[in-house]
Amino acid sequence: MKSLFSSALIIIFGVYGVSAQRQISPVNFSKVTVKDFFWKPRIEKVHSATLPVCMTYTEDSTARIRNFENAALRSGKHKGIYFDDSDVYKVIEGIAYTLKTTPDKALESKTDAWIDKIAAAQLPDGYLNTYYTLVGLEKRWTDMEKHEDYCLGHLIEGAVAYFDATGKRKLLDVSIRFANHFDSTFRLQNKPWVTGHQELELALVKLYHTTNNDRYLKLADWLIEQRGKGHGRGQIWTDKHFDGARYCQDDVPVREMTDIKGHAVRAMYLYTGMADVAAETGDRGYTQALERVWADVVERNMYITGGIGSSTKNEGFTVDYDLPNESAYCETCASVGMVFWNQRMNLYSGESKYVDVLERSLYNGALAGVQLTGNLFFYVNPLASFGLHHRRPWYGTACCPSNVSRLMPSVGGYIYNTSENTLWVNLYVGSETEVVLGQHKVKFAQKTNYPWSGEVEIKAIPDSSKANFALKLRIPAWCDKYIIEINGKAVSGLTADKGYVTVARTWAKNDVLKLRMEMPVKVIAADPRVKANQGKRAIQRGPLVYCVEEQDNRHLDYDQILLSKKTQFSTTFEPALLGGVTTIKAQNGNDNFTLIPYYSWDNRQAGRMKVWVDWKEK
Repeated sequence: MKSLFSSALIIIFGVYGVSAQRQISPVNFSKVTVKDFFWKPRIEKVHSATLPVCMTYTEDSTARIRNFENAALRSGKHKGIYFDDSDVYKVIEGIAYTLKTTPDKALESKTDAWIDKIAAAQLPDGYLNTYYTLVGLEKRWTDMEKHEDYCLGHLIEGAVAYFDATGKRKLLDVSIRFANHFDSTFRLQNKPWVTGHQELELALVKLYHTTNNDRYLKLADWLIEQRGKGHGRGQIWTDKHFDGARYCQDDVPVREMTDIKGHAVRAMYLYTGMADVAAETGDRGYTQALERVWADVVERNMYITGGIGSSTKNEGFTVDYDLPNESAYCETCASVGMVFWNQRMNLYSGESKYVDVLERSLYNGALAGVQLTGNLFFYVNPLASFGLHHRRPWYGTACCPSNVSRLMPSVGGYIYNTSENTLWVNLYVGSETEVVLGQHKVKFAQKTNYPWSGEVEIKAIPDSSKANFALKLRIPAWCDKYIIEINGKAVSGLTADKGYVTVARTWAKNDVLKLRMEMPVKVIAADPRVKANQGKRAIQRGPLVYCVEEQDNRHLDYDQILLSKKTQFSTTFEPALLGGVTTIKAQNGNDNFTLIPYYSWDNRQAGRMKVWVDWKEK
């Protein structure tokens, strides 16, 4: 899919020990109450369905928790994969986000019991990894591929989230001791180390923000600088199954990166960590490299769903414009990573194009990864299916279910940003928040029927009768026409800058702003260099990509369904279908077929599915 985006940067300068003052900061998910009918039920499903599945497989159906119990006793065998500890930490992170919005004493008590077992497994020197504790500590830190640092990263993320949600420090202190062990083992001794699966870098910046200890920011920066200098040692670098250093983005120093390569999830976590560090240090070399790679991803290597990574062989990238449909890999975790990375790119640049991609990945690539019931998951997200690809409750490599468990309840953290005297509205989600703008506390209440409708209402409630501040409203890339009203009167003379329209004025209590975005059905053509989509078109409405599922169209020959310039479209909201969706009817003369949102496919009887539909020019 060809991008029309342009590039621009705002660099924020700073030095170690003195955090750069971010010009733009996200409003923490814990400060946002999601109330709309689209996201709130999904967040509630995490509590009622997703987390119970993840916890059952973590504690009862697999040996993940037993590994910690055995490691605490320094006896017994390790069962499972060497990186299984990370899934426990990700589930704890998901629990933390859920507890913040949905207090649950039983869930918190169970998590505290897990944390006790994790803490008991930690060695006196701070090291914590059940695999090496049980198979032989003499082998630890000998293979950079073996995810010891990856597990540490997820430990930190889970610990920071749990501390934020509950105020309890036990897991946070465990993560600090392990981070200090890693730091003293490598950086202070100037001993090279390359993370075989990036994740620790971004986690260390979170730890830095939580502790205000710049040791962790320096360590994150040091790890990023290790890459591309020939330091890599281990299976990735020697096993022909992997693509050597390219597989984990270790083939060139990060400042020299020009294009996307290797394993998709590793790349997303690296770029997120680089953007986090750059936001604190103002490292222009990082931001310039990230801009180059982002353009390569979006313009030449991203699916219309916001999914990335076309190849099963390396769970990642091959060559530009290689975007097959039936065999598309598009790992759910990679779409989650796109959400992380693009949020960070938006924070340091103030450019809405990054939120456009975040939204595309969130509503299509990531959301498709979980069943509407909340208890089944896709690892792989193809854009066409013969009816044999279905979600499952768990996987041997279980990164995707646990990633879903932490993304969904934290959606509130992607809706709003703040900068000096300004609230930025990035996502249109029914919600409430309260922020400080200048000298005032201001409550905001957003109401919308998004993504089914483009109408948004935002009510401002300052703590005094009047207050001066600005609202920046993202105008999505899909939106061609919009109107802004304040208290029922249209506002003229507003233009978008970097994708945002700024409404700056003196606000009175209960002033109401309305944004009305036209949301027509759009026919999308792929870049002609994408061979898989030559002679085909896709359908998008608002942020949602649509697909044809065989179940809705059994009256037609599925293989003969087509679009043309004469195709007429109509939309209908169907509350009883697939949790409530707007369907699109495409009519070609006497023939008509139905399209549903891509995220909702494979939630009924098995059948074929396709996003890209044959196109008849005349």
